[in-house]
Amino acid sequence: MNIIPSITIGLDLGDKKHAICVLNQAGEIIDERTITNHKESLRRLSLKYPGARIAHEVGSHSPWTSRFLKSLGHDVIVANPRKLRVIYMSNRKSDHTDARMIAKLARIDPDLLYPIEHSSEQSQRDLLQVKLRDNLVRQRVDIISSIRFTLKSLGMSLPSPNTACFAKRCRTLLAENCSELLKMIEPSLQVVDLLTKNIRELERSIDELCAKSYPETNRLRQIPGVGPITSLSFVLTIGDPERFENPRDVAAYLGLVPKRDQSGNVDKQLRISKAGDAYLRRLLVSAAQYVLGPFGPDCDLKRHGMELAARGGRSAKKKAVVAIARKLSVILLTLWKRDLDYQPIRRPALAA
Repeated sequence: MNIIPSITIGLDLGDKKHAICVLNQAGEIIDERTITNHKESLRRLSLKYPGARIAHEVGSHSPWTSRFLKSLGHDVIVANPRKLRVIYMSNRKSDHTDARMIAKLARIDPDLLYPIEHSSEQSQRDLLQVKLRDNLVRQRVDIISSIRFTLKSLGMSLPSPNTACFAKRCRTLLAENCSELLKMIEPSLQVVDLLTKNIRELERSIDELCAKSYPETNRLRQIPGVGPITSLSFVLTIGDPERFENPRDVAAYLGLVPKRDQSGNVDKQLRISKAGDAYLRRLLVSAAQYVLGPFGPDCDLKRHGMELAARGGRSAKKKAVVAIARKLSVILLTLWKRDLDYQPIRRPALAA
């Protein structure tokens, strides 16, 4: 049963200022204004309303803000903005109306805000290496695609070697056929070289971090297609495996289960919810694609995915990939939570 607190504060976080709305136990607005985005401003707010329930949405500043307010003794609720249609679909949306609505929902029932839990500061810092590497990889892909498109427009097609050695192969080809063109794109190739060097350094750092601080990732890496980046991202994003009583719940947490729209005798087949961490979901889908690809070894996961794809129908292969990503998330959590070793084949192959 929800106990209405004596003071409830709604915060609409901004880069420079936060809009606040303070409600008393009766639901009356007793304070409504803006404060600067500084710890001292939050500290003064805390001193004025000690022990208050404070709610705010997920955002760039929400991780450190929620941790700071909790350290000051507040009951902090971090709302999931994807679930708050009453706010983002309002016809009279503003910072103050958002703060007011968040405060009213938090006062009545915090579950209406679909609260989430931010990871620790250390986990956030460790995950930053993974996110920075992903950012560099995307930049490298963009530059390589630009070079390929430019050369293709001039009637030159480059082979498709490993991305890490693209610059070397490109220089060799152009040095033989068009040295003047090589001079023009050399600055771009130098950037590719630098990005590749930095990516490798981050990958070594991630490997060292896994071995030193997160040995549980070795257990998860028993699954083909799950490397240090995917395993570390999974561990850091989930945080505590015991938070899921049933391992299957992790698939819903990561947005890998279908949405539901049921009414009467109608139960529509919808796409996955895409809730939770988008980056980890993308990593799991990539791992599933490897499992179902030509280099994925024979295992129960691959057999199950191939059976789903063989059924045919619209987007059968895509659905199979998502299904395997969903099963991967459950298996990863089960191995971690129960300290089990991965068994690739637990059922005999069907006779031909």
